Amino acid sequence: MGFPELLDQVGGLGRFQFLQVVALVAPIMCITTQNMLENFSAAVPSHRCWVPLLDNSTTQASVPETLDPEALDPEALLAVSIPLGPNHWSHPCRRFRQPQWQLLDPNATATNWSEAATEPCMDGWVYDHSTFTATVVTKWDLVCDSQALKPMAQSIYLAGILVGSVVCGHASDRFGRRMVLSWSYLQIAVSGTAAAFTPTFLLYCLFRFLAAFTVAGVMMSTTSLLMEWTSAQACLLMVTLNSLGFSFGQILMAAVAYGLRHWALLQLALSAPFFLCFAYSWWLPESARWLLSMGKLDRGLRELQKVASINQKTVGDTLTREALLSAMQEELSGAQASASLGALLHAPSLRLRTWISMLCWFAFGFTFYGLALDLQALGSNIFLLQVFIGVVDIPAKMGTKLLLGRLGRRPTQAGSLVLPGLCILANTLVPHDMRSLRSALAVLGLGSLGSTFTCITVYSSELFPTVLRMTAVGLGQMAARGGAILGPLVRLLSYSPSLPLLVYGAVPVLSSLAALLLPETRNLPLPDTLQDVQNQAVKKATHSTPAPCVLAATGL
Repeated sequence: MGFPELLDQVGGLGRFQFLQVVALVAPIMCITTQNMLENFSAAVPSHRCWVPLLDNSTTQASVPETLDPEALDPEALLAVSIPLGPNHWSHPCRRFRQPQWQLLDPNATATNWSEAATEPCMDGWVYDHSTFTATVVTKWDLVCDSQALKPMAQSIYLAGILVGSVVCGHASDRFGRRMVLSWSYLQIAVSGTAAAFTPTFLLYCLFRFLAAFTVAGVMMSTTSLLMEWTSAQACLLMVTLNSLGFSFGQILMAAVAYGLRHWALLQLALSAPFFLCFAYSWWLPESARWLLSMGKLDRGLRELQKVASINQKTVGDTLTREALLSAMQEELSGAQASASLGALLHAPSLRLRTWISMLCWFAFGFTFYGLALDLQALGSNIFLLQVFIGVVDIPAKMGTKLLLGRLGRRPTQAGSLVLPGLCILANTLVPHDMRSLRSALAVLGLGSLGSTFTCITVYSSELFPTVLRMTAVGLGQMAARGGAILGPLVRLLSYSPSLPLLVYGAVPVLSSLAALLLPETRNLPLPDTLQDVQNQAVKKATHSTPAPCVLAATGL
């Protein structure tokens, strides 16, 4: 008798699992808002240089005698103060040194202004506040010569998740899922709240990094707790519900941002709820599967009895320390022998799984964040666009649940990478003046990437044993965040308008081919030790038909 049988005794799908889903998925919605926050809090509004004629009521201008001062409206004053930019609107970064009154002459040509001396915005900028009252960009003037600081802040945040993926994954395997989860809630709450009140841009980036560091811890620990407290038959349902939390988080992000147009209030509103999450997280039981794998039988017994009580299961004398020791003896010895990071990279049964899993995670992060963190580039209403991405994400993930159960993990994973890749590649063939069609394909591609996330979350959790599961998922998260950091940079290397889309589309399509080399895990129990993984590989090689034997030869 192994852990699946123990879980069946206390209830693998009951009242406890329902309460656990509610308690864990609600913070996932808030985590999504943290990831998408700077689409709104760091939005770049229309702006121009501050000029005395328009922005200082005490300034007296020497108007030529040929002009009537009372007939000069703001548009005329703007024309003589700010040169035209590349898009034939007021230049966002230059102003005239002196008013160019000759430009009001009906006979003046468009080239007259270029002969006049201009200068940078020496006295600051005037921003359009019609959409946002204040953003990070307007607070610290991240425009013109400082415009690179905005993507730098995004990269710092994503780098925080990258570092956190490695540290939190290893910490969770060593100190426990619940401990890392509770600490992550607290750190996000404190760092996010501090970021709303920070006086300098440098401190803002630091607090965002600290919040991002534990965002990865929340995502990985949540997935692991859901998987390890649920029966194998219901694991797919739990992970799907978890991934739907990200979908509803996209919609929540748009709703909160629509109501709060000041970046500090938005930052505070999306960070403070984590204090509540920290408070109730101490009610959550630690993963009994992890406790038993680490040899902590007494605490594991208490957690199992707690869950049995919540599920109203009568275990009597069958759930004792001696029964756990007997049932988990093989898992305990295997855990002590193989629980190390080196096993993922050197064990023949895990090495290929690790690299391909990381590649799939990379493709997701690279493509999704490369497109999703630049919603303003689509030229549409970013609030509606954020909602549409979440709405498309929901049926995509629900359909993925059905496909994972019917077709299996491997073909669904490959298909979930191909579909968004083809949508993005198709956009390279659509003329730029067809903005509606281009936006629709972009939303469809981004929404379809939600199914990729669901697949890789389920698949990577089933590919690796309990003692290394969080470490493996941490490496996957690290690859995803590495891709997320590189994704937006592709736009900076654009030699043609279609090149970024070609790269964004090609990466998931190529990754889908690699996913076909992974073994199928549908209806298989979660492995607890490296020996379990090896036994599954041997059983597959023994009972598979000649066609699938090609995969068995890869060493999986």
